[in-house]
Amino acid sequence: MPLMLDSPSVATSATSSNAPLDPREERRRLHHDADIVIVGAGIFGCAIAVAMGKQGRSVLLLERSLKTPDRIVGELLQPGGVRALRELGLGECLEDIDAVVCKGYEVSYYGEPVHIPYPQNADGTRPEGRSFHHGQFVQKLRVAAMRCLNVTVVETTAVDLIKDNYVGQVLGVECSTGGKKDYFFGSLTIIADGYASKFRKENIPHNPVVRSKFWGLELIDTVLPCPFHGHVVLSDGPPILIYQIGTRETRILIDIPENCASASVKNGGVKGHMQNFVLPSLPESVRPSFKAALEEGKLRSMPNSYLPPSTARIPGMIILGDAMNMRHPLTGGGMTVAFNDALLLSQLLSPEQVPSFDNTKAVLKQMKTFHWRRKNLTSIINILAMALYSLFAADDAHLRTLQNGCFRYFQLGGIRVSEPSGLLAGIIRNPLVLVYHFFTVALYAIWLRICAASLFMKPVELVNGIGVFWKAVMVIGPYILSELRA
Repeated sequence: MPLMLDSPSVATSATSSNAPLDPREERRRLHHDADIVIVGAGIFGCAIAVAMGKQGRSVLLLERSLKTPDRIVGELLQPGGVRALRELGLGECLEDIDAVVCKGYEVSYYGEPVHIPYPQNADGTRPEGRSFHHGQFVQKLRVAAMRCLNVTVVETTAVDLIKDNYVGQVLGVECSTGGKKDYFFGSLTIIADGYASKFRKENIPHNPVVRSKFWGLELIDTVLPCPFHGHVVLSDGPPILIYQIGTRETRILIDIPENCASASVKNGGVKGHMQNFVLPSLPESVRPSFKAALEEGKLRSMPNSYLPPSTARIPGMIILGDAMNMRHPLTGGGMTVAFNDALLLSQLLSPEQVPSFDNTKAVLKQMKTFHWRRKNLTSIINILAMALYSLFAADDAHLRTLQNGCFRYFQLGGIRVSEPSGLLAGIIRNPLVLVYHFFTVALYAIWLRICAASLFMKPVELVNGIGVFWKAVMVIGPYILSELRA
């Protein structure tokens, strides 16, 4: 999708080059000065730019490249994210991009499926997510930002922060535009430059932890066992995720942990792993298109990173989006977090709450509120993503027991499906519901082991159950603690 730029480096919402410029727009264009400077015109950057612009803030949105992004993640938006997108006034960005409805999930455990639909609304309908090509969606968000009267989009590369050396206040960013130094100033600077953020290391107390990579292929004309649903395939290896992203296109993501023996060079590398381990575990209807895509050889990868959230403490600057907080993409929660963060931040920093971003103390106070209030949703998505990945990629006996217990728990139906799927969808926003179901799964897994054992072995399984329960604590505990830190 091409973008109409009125110069090599600047895009704006002006309808005519001869139209008189608004004084604030002229200040953005000529003096590179605004209320707020946002680095990164991706998912979060575009959303917060539009939200702030609609509130009357003067916004400079900076992006290194306005070409269509080409990524293999950020392709599934959960219902909670769809709702936040619409509340931001950006619902039309899901139109005309060949987006596909997502009604829930199907989990296949050694070939045995269980259906996990999104929970019913009060009126009996069910919420829906959307899946799509990431780049097309981002371009629609950028167009929306360009059309926003108070937003000016600039194609430039941010290279450093501009600071007041006396008080440490961030005043804006130094950039490189067309190979020349450039400077952009704002009362508030938001860094949203993604998972490979160049500003994270010096300003965030945590570093991303990468445990595995998702290797992706695009399948053509695949027949999914349960149409309009995401598919999670569990077998002896790490999890496999399949979901449709267009009328003809389906994405398959294969998780491969670091030092995976079946993906070693002597075993044929990643392609050997896919031929020998992935292909036999896939649903029969998916195998032909998977084989064709594998033979075509367009394999791509993305690191699966975990980065716990942190509170903004630097005056004049906020780091958000994937630059501040990431979780395993298995549950497709990243964009749902981004849009809900943008919605909440725009409410807390509205002109009624903070009339001027020059009031740094007021901004930092609101950011502390933001950090804790967002946890009603983001802590669930963060913890659920990491805990489910640990279970689905089970690499020891206790984890395999929990994995089996999780699948059998879903088979019970009722709230054992509706509430976990509501958490996954970003609809249920009570972290205690997640804790309840996670430990109920652990106890159910232990109970299944005891019931399946002979009379002589039941006491042994009861003792082993202590180890299983402790493993459950060790899986979820560190992520709960990371969310409780300020």
